[in-house]
Amino acid sequence: MKEALVGPGTTVEIIDSPIPKPNADQVLIKVHVSGSNPKDWKVPDWRQVTANQGDDIAGVVQEVGFNVTEFKPGDRVAAFHEIMSPHGSFAEYAISWQHTTFHLPQKTTFEEGAAIPLAAMTSAVGLYARLGLPQPWTPATEPIPLVIYGAASAVGSYAIQLAQQSNIHPLICVAGKSQAHVEKLIDRSKGDVIVDYRDGDDAVVEALKKAAGESGLLYALDAVAEKNSYVNLTRVLAEGAKITLVLPPSEEHKFPPHITQSMTLVGSVHSDAKDFGFVYFRYITRGLQEGWFSPQPQVVVPGGLRGIKTGLENLKAGKANAIKYVFRIGETEDIQ
Repeated sequence: MKEALVGPGTTVEIIDSPIPKPNADQVLIKVHVSGSNPKDWKVPDWRQVTANQGDDIAGVVQEVGFNVTEFKPGDRVAAFHEIMSPHGSFAEYAISWQHTTFHLPQKTTFEEGAAIPLAAMTSAVGLYARLGLPQPWTPATEPIPLVIYGAASAVGSYAIQLAQQSNIHPLICVAGKSQAHVEKLIDRSKGDVIVDYRDGDDAVVEALKKAAGESGLLYALDAVAEKNSYVNLTRVLAEGAKITLVLPPSEEHKFPPHITQSMTLVGSVHSDAKDFGFVYFRYITRGLQEGWFSPQPQVVVPGGLRGIKTGLENLKAGKANAIKYVFRIGETEDIQ
Protein backbone atom coordinates (compact mmCIF):
# COMPACT_ATOMS: atom_id res chain seq x y z
CA MET A 1 0.00 0.00 0.00
CA LYS A 2 0.98 3.66 -0.32
CA GLU A 3 1.75 5.54 2.88
CA ALA A 4 2.76 9.17 3.53
CA LEU A 5 5.44 10.00 6.08
CA VAL A 6 5.60 13.55 7.45
CA GLY A 7 8.93 14.99 8.55
CA PRO A 8 10.17 18.28 9.99
CA GLY A 9 9.38 21.33 7.90
CA THR A 10 6.20 19.76 6.46
CA THR A 11 8.23 17.43 4.25
CA VAL A 12 6.17 14.51 2.96
CA GLU A 13 7.49 11.25 1.50
CA ILE A 14 5.25 8.66 -0.19
CA ILE A 15 6.47 5.10 0.36
CA ASP A 16 5.30 1.53 -0.23
CA SER A 17 4.45 -0.35 2.99
CA PRO A 18 2.89 -3.72 3.84
CA ILE A 19 -0.80 -3.67 4.70
CA PRO A 20 -0.88 -3.91 8.51
CA LYS A 21 -2.64 -6.64 10.48
CA PRO A 22 -4.93 -5.79 13.41
CA ASN A 23 -4.33 -7.39 16.78
CA ALA A 24 -7.16 -9.00 18.76
CA ASP A 25 -8.64 -5.64 19.84
CA GLN A 26 -8.03 -3.61 16.68
CA VAL A 27 -9.77 -2.79 13.42
CA LEU A 28 -8.13 -2.56 9.99
CA ILE A 29 -9.80 0.17 7.95
CA LYS A 30 -9.50 0.85 4.22
CA VAL A 31 -9.11 4.61 4.38
CA HIS A 32 -11.37 6.54 2.04
CA VAL A 33 -10.69 9.96 3.57
CA SER A 34 -8.10 11.11 6.11
CA GLY A 35 -8.44 14.23 8.20
CA SER A 36 -5.63 16.47 9.42
CA ASN A 37 -4.80 18.37 12.58
CA PRO A 38 -2.23 21.02 13.58
CA LYS A 39 -0.28 18.35 15.48
CA ASP A 40 0.47 16.66 12.15
CA TRP A 41 3.05 19.33 11.32
CA LYS A 42 3.89 20.38 14.88
CA VAL A 43 4.97 16.98 16.21
CA PRO A 44 7.58 16.36 13.47
CA ASP A 45 9.05 19.80 14.18
CA TRP A 46 8.95 19.46 17.96
CA ARG A 47 10.33 15.94 18.11
CA GLN A 48 12.38 15.89 14.90
CA VAL A 49 10.69 12.67 13.76
CA THR A 50 9.40 11.37 10.44
CA ALA A 51 6.29 9.20 10.61
CA ASN A 52 2.72 8.69 9.41
CA GLN A 53 1.04 11.42 11.49
CA GLY A 54 -2.56 10.88 10.36
CA ASP A 55 -4.99 10.24 13.22
CA ASP A 56 -8.43 10.94 11.70
CA ILE A 57 -9.72 7.91 9.78
CA ALA A 58 -12.88 7.51 7.73
CA GLY A 59 -13.50 4.46 5.59
CA VAL A 60 -14.69 0.87 5.47
CA VAL A 61 -13.74 -1.94 7.82
CA GLN A 62 -11.46 -4.42 6.06
CA GLU A 63 -10.65 -6.83 8.89
CA VAL A 64 -11.23 -7.09 12.64
CA GLY A 65 -9.36 -8.73 15.49
CA PHE A 66 -10.58 -11.78 17.38
CA ASN A 67 -12.04 -9.79 20.29
CA VAL A 68 -13.89 -7.24 18.15
CA THR A 69 -17.67 -7.75 18.31
CA GLU A 70 -19.07 -4.35 17.35
CA PHE A 71 -17.67 -4.07 13.82
CA LYS A 72 -17.46 -6.31 10.77
CA PRO A 73 -15.93 -6.04 7.28
CA GLY A 74 -17.91 -3.63 5.13
CA ASP A 75 -19.02 -1.32 7.95
CA ARG A 76 -18.74 2.42 7.34
CA VAL A 77 -16.74 3.87 10.23
CA ALA A 78 -14.59 6.70 11.48
CA ALA A 79 -11.85 6.27 14.04
CA PHE A 80 -9.22 8.00 16.13
CA HIS A 81 -5.84 6.40 15.46
CA GLU A 82 -3.49 6.18 18.44
CA ILE A 83 -1.16 9.19 18.29
CA MET A 84 2.50 8.42 17.53
CA SER A 85 1.85 4.72 16.89
CA PRO A 86 2.35 3.00 13.50
CA HIS A 87 -0.29 2.61 10.80
CA GLY A 88 -1.93 6.04 10.81
CA SER A 89 -4.52 7.45 8.42
CA PHE A 90 -2.10 8.91 5.86
CA ALA A 91 -2.20 5.58 4.02
CA GLU A 92 -4.46 3.26 2.06
CA TYR A 93 -5.09 1.19 5.19
CA ALA A 94 -4.96 2.22 8.85
CA ILE A 95 -5.31 0.61 12.26
CA SER A 96 -7.54 1.76 15.10
CA TRP A 97 -8.52 0.31 18.46
CA GLN A 98 -12.11 -0.89 18.65
CA HIS A 99 -12.98 1.50 21.50
CA THR A 100 -11.96 4.56 19.44
CA THR A 101 -13.79 3.39 16.31
CA PHE A 102 -17.41 4.40 15.70
CA HIS A 103 -20.09 3.82 13.08
CA LEU A 104 -20.94 6.48 10.50
CA PRO A 105 -24.63 6.88 9.65
CA GLN A 106 -25.38 6.46 5.96
CA LYS A 107 -26.14 10.18 5.65
CA THR A 108 -22.67 11.10 6.97
CA THR A 109 -20.03 11.25 4.23
CA PHE A 110 -16.48 9.98 4.64
CA GLU A 111 -15.28 13.57 4.26
CA GLU A 112 -17.47 14.57 7.20
CA GLY A 113 -16.39 11.53 9.20
CA ALA A 114 -12.71 12.37 8.72
CA ALA A 115 -13.28 15.83 10.23
CA ILE A 116 -14.49 14.47 13.57
CA PRO A 117 -12.38 12.04 15.64
CA LEU A 118 -9.43 13.83 17.26
CA ALA A 119 -11.01 17.27 17.57
CA ALA A 120 -14.39 16.05 18.79
CA MET A 121 -12.83 13.82 21.43
CA THR A 122 -10.54 16.66 22.52
CA SER A 123 -13.58 18.82 23.21
CA ALA A 124 -15.31 16.01 25.13
CA VAL A 125 -12.23 15.33 27.27
CA GLY A 126 -11.84 19.04 27.95
CA LEU A 127 -15.45 19.68 28.96
CA TYR A 128 -16.17 16.59 30.98
CA ALA A 129 -12.97 14.84 32.05
CA ARG A 130 -11.00 18.01 32.82
CA LEU A 131 -13.54 20.72 33.67
CA GLY A 132 -16.02 18.28 35.22
CA LEU A 133 -19.06 19.92 33.64
CA PRO A 134 -22.50 18.21 33.59
CA GLN A 135 -22.74 15.34 31.11
CA PRO A 136 -25.34 15.57 28.32
CA TRP A 137 -27.43 12.81 29.95
CA THR A 138 -27.48 14.74 33.26
CA PRO A 139 -27.72 18.29 31.89
CA ALA A 140 -27.26 21.46 33.90
CA THR A 141 -30.31 22.81 35.71
CA GLU A 142 -28.93 26.29 36.40
CA PRO A 143 -26.76 28.73 34.44
CA ILE A 144 -23.09 27.81 34.10
CA PRO A 145 -21.08 30.44 32.20
CA LEU A 146 -18.42 28.75 30.07
CA VAL A 147 -15.72 30.45 27.99
CA ILE A 148 -14.70 28.67 24.80
CA TYR A 149 -11.60 30.43 23.49
CA GLY A 150 -11.08 29.58 19.80
CA ALA A 151 -14.76 28.80 19.27
CA ALA A 152 -14.50 28.63 15.46
CA SER A 153 -11.83 25.93 15.56
CA ALA A 154 -12.87 22.31 15.23
CA VAL A 155 -12.30 21.70 18.95
CA GLY A 156 -14.20 24.86 19.84
CA SER A 157 -17.08 24.14 17.49
CA TYR A 158 -17.52 20.62 18.81
CA ALA A 159 -17.33 21.92 22.37
CA ILE A 160 -20.21 24.30 21.64
CA GLN A 161 -22.35 21.46 20.32
CA LEU A 162 -21.65 19.17 23.27
CA ALA A 163 -22.21 22.01 25.75
CA GLN A 164 -25.59 22.67 24.14
CA GLN A 165 -26.55 19.05 24.83
CA SER A 166 -25.46 19.57 28.44
CA ASN A 167 -27.60 22.73 28.70
CA ILE A 168 -24.50 24.74 29.61
CA HIS A 169 -25.18 28.46 29.14
CA PRO A 170 -24.26 31.18 28.66
CA LEU A 171 -21.52 30.14 26.24
CA ILE A 172 -19.01 32.95 25.91
CA CYS A 173 -17.32 32.24 22.59
CA VAL A 174 -14.11 33.98 21.60
CA ALA A 175 -13.63 34.07 17.82
CA GLY A 176 -12.40 36.31 15.00
CA LYS A 177 -13.27 36.46 11.34
CA SER A 178 -15.15 33.14 11.47
CA GLN A 179 -17.88 34.45 13.77
CA ALA A 180 -20.59 33.60 11.24
CA HIS A 181 -19.74 29.92 11.73
CA VAL A 182 -19.97 30.24 15.52
CA GLU A 183 -23.26 32.14 15.27
CA LYS A 184 -24.89 29.09 13.68
CA LEU A 185 -23.98 26.95 16.71
CA ILE A 186 -24.86 29.14 19.70
CA ASP A 187 -28.22 30.03 21.25
CA ARG A 188 -28.59 33.77 21.81
CA SER A 189 -31.90 33.21 23.64
CA LYS A 190 -29.96 31.52 26.45
CA GLY A 191 -27.41 34.27 26.79
CA ASP A 192 -24.71 32.93 24.48
CA VAL A 193 -22.42 35.62 23.08
CA ILE A 194 -19.41 36.04 20.80
CA VAL A 195 -16.35 38.05 21.79
CA ASP A 196 -14.05 39.27 18.99
CA TYR A 197 -10.40 38.70 19.90
CA ARG A 198 -9.36 41.14 17.17
CA ASP A 199 -10.48 44.02 19.40
CA GLY A 200 -7.35 43.52 21.51
CA ASP A 201 -6.55 41.86 24.82
CA ASP A 202 -7.98 44.55 27.11
CA ALA A 203 -11.25 44.67 25.16
CA VAL A 204 -11.50 40.87 25.27
CA VAL A 205 -11.02 40.86 29.04
CA GLU A 206 -13.70 43.50 29.56
CA ALA A 207 -16.12 41.69 27.25
CA LEU A 208 -15.57 38.43 29.12
CA LYS A 209 -16.25 40.11 32.45
CA LYS A 210 -19.41 41.71 31.13
CA ALA A 211 -20.70 38.44 29.68
CA ALA A 212 -20.08 36.54 32.90
CA GLY A 213 -22.04 39.00 35.01
CA GLU A 214 -22.15 38.83 38.79
CA SER A 215 -21.77 35.04 38.88
CA GLY A 216 -18.22 35.31 37.55
CA LEU A 217 -16.31 32.89 35.35
CA LEU A 218 -15.53 29.47 36.76
CA TYR A 219 -14.94 27.41 33.61
CA ALA A 220 -12.83 27.96 30.50
CA LEU A 221 -11.82 25.70 27.63
CA ASP A 222 -8.87 27.21 25.77
CA ALA A 223 -8.86 25.61 22.33
CA VAL A 224 -6.06 27.97 21.20
CA ALA A 225 -3.51 28.10 24.05
CA GLU A 226 -1.49 30.64 22.07
CA LYS A 227 -1.41 34.38 21.41
CA ASN A 228 -2.32 35.46 24.95
CA SER A 229 -5.49 33.36 25.12
CA TYR A 230 -4.87 31.83 28.56
CA VAL A 231 -3.22 35.04 29.77
CA ASN A 232 -6.47 36.89 29.07
CA LEU A 233 -8.48 34.15 30.75
CA THR A 234 -6.28 34.30 33.84
CA ARG A 235 -7.31 37.95 34.23
CA VAL A 236 -11.02 37.15 34.44
CA LEU A 237 -11.40 33.72 36.04
CA ALA A 238 -12.89 33.84 39.53
CA GLU A 239 -11.86 32.18 42.78
CA GLY A 240 -12.04 28.39 42.40
CA ALA A 241 -12.14 28.50 38.61
CA LYS A 242 -10.97 25.73 36.30
CA ILE A 243 -9.22 26.17 32.95
CA THR A 244 -8.06 23.49 30.55
CA LEU A 245 -5.67 24.05 27.63
CA VAL A 246 -5.01 22.07 24.46
CA LEU A 247 -1.31 23.00 24.50
CA PRO A 248 1.17 23.48 27.34
CA PRO A 249 1.42 27.07 28.62
CA SER A 250 4.68 28.92 28.30
CA GLU A 251 7.21 28.40 31.06
CA GLU A 252 7.03 32.10 31.86
CA HIS A 253 3.30 32.10 32.61
CA LYS A 254 2.29 31.20 36.14
CA PHE A 255 -1.35 30.52 36.90
CA PRO A 256 -2.48 32.10 40.18
CA PRO A 257 -3.31 29.70 43.02
CA HIS A 258 -7.06 30.41 42.87
CA ILE A 259 -7.25 28.81 39.39
CA THR A 260 -6.98 25.07 38.72
CA GLN A 261 -5.22 24.53 35.39
CA SER A 262 -5.11 21.28 33.43
CA MET A 263 -4.08 19.97 30.03
CA THR A 264 -6.61 18.37 27.71
CA LEU A 265 -4.68 15.38 26.36
CA VAL A 266 -6.87 13.57 23.86
CA GLY A 267 -4.44 10.64 23.84
CA SER A 268 -5.79 9.73 27.27
CA VAL A 269 -8.59 7.78 25.57
CA HIS A 270 -5.89 5.32 24.49
CA SER A 271 -4.60 4.91 28.04
CA ASP A 272 -6.35 5.75 31.31
CA ALA A 273 -9.59 7.07 29.77
CA LYS A 274 -10.54 4.20 27.46
CA ASP A 275 -14.07 3.92 28.84
CA PHE A 276 -14.57 7.66 28.39
CA GLY A 277 -13.52 7.45 24.74
CA PHE A 278 -15.70 4.39 24.13
CA VAL A 279 -18.81 6.13 25.45
CA TYR A 280 -18.36 9.48 23.76
CA PHE A 281 -17.50 8.14 20.31
CA ARG A 282 -20.73 6.16 20.36
CA TYR A 283 -22.58 9.22 21.60
CA ILE A 284 -21.18 11.14 18.61
CA THR A 285 -22.61 8.50 16.27
CA ARG A 286 -25.99 9.10 17.88
CA GLY A 287 -25.58 12.86 17.51
CA LEU A 288 -24.81 12.48 13.81
CA GLN A 289 -27.84 10.24 13.35
CA GLU A 290 -30.18 12.57 15.24
CA GLY A 291 -28.76 15.71 13.64
CA TRP A 292 -27.68 17.71 16.68
CA PHE A 293 -23.99 17.03 16.02
CA SER A 294 -22.52 18.53 12.84
CA PRO A 295 -19.02 17.92 11.44
CA GLN A 296 -16.72 20.90 11.02
CA PRO A 297 -16.93 22.06 7.36
CA GLN A 298 -14.34 20.35 5.18
CA VAL A 299 -12.05 21.43 2.37
CA VAL A 300 -10.80 18.54 0.22
CA VAL A 301 -7.18 19.08 -0.74
CA PRO A 302 -6.62 17.57 -4.22
CA GLY A 303 -4.09 14.82 -4.86
CA GLY A 304 -4.82 12.36 -2.09
CA LEU A 305 -1.63 11.53 -0.18
CA ARG A 306 0.27 13.95 -2.40
CA GLY A 307 -1.97 16.76 -1.18
CA ILE A 308 -0.93 16.29 2.45
CA LYS A 309 2.03 18.66 2.12
CA THR A 310 -0.22 21.44 0.85
CA GLY A 311 -2.73 20.81 3.61
CA LEU A 312 -0.12 20.90 6.35
CA GLU A 313 1.49 24.02 4.91
CA ASN A 314 -1.93 25.69 4.97
CA LEU A 315 -2.43 24.63 8.58
CA LYS A 316 0.98 25.97 9.54
CA ALA A 317 0.18 29.26 7.81
CA GLY A 318 -3.05 29.59 9.80
CA LYS A 319 -5.35 29.33 6.79
CA ALA A 320 -7.77 26.79 8.29
CA ASN A 321 -10.50 29.17 9.47
CA ALA A 322 -13.59 27.23 10.61
CA ILE A 323 -12.67 24.31 8.30
CA LYS A 324 -10.94 20.95 8.29
CA TYR A 325 -8.51 19.92 5.56
CA VAL A 326 -9.18 16.36 4.41
CA PHE A 327 -7.60 14.07 1.80
CA ARG A 328 -9.33 11.49 -0.41
CA ILE A 329 -6.78 8.68 -0.39
CA GLY A 330 -8.11 7.14 -3.61
CA GLU A 331 -7.11 10.28 -5.51
CA THR A 332 -3.44 9.50 -4.96
CA GLU A 333 -1.49 8.90 -8.16
CA ASP A 334 -0.49 5.25 -8.64
CA ILE A 335 -3.28 3.89 -6.40
CA GLN A 336 -5.47 1.49 -8.29
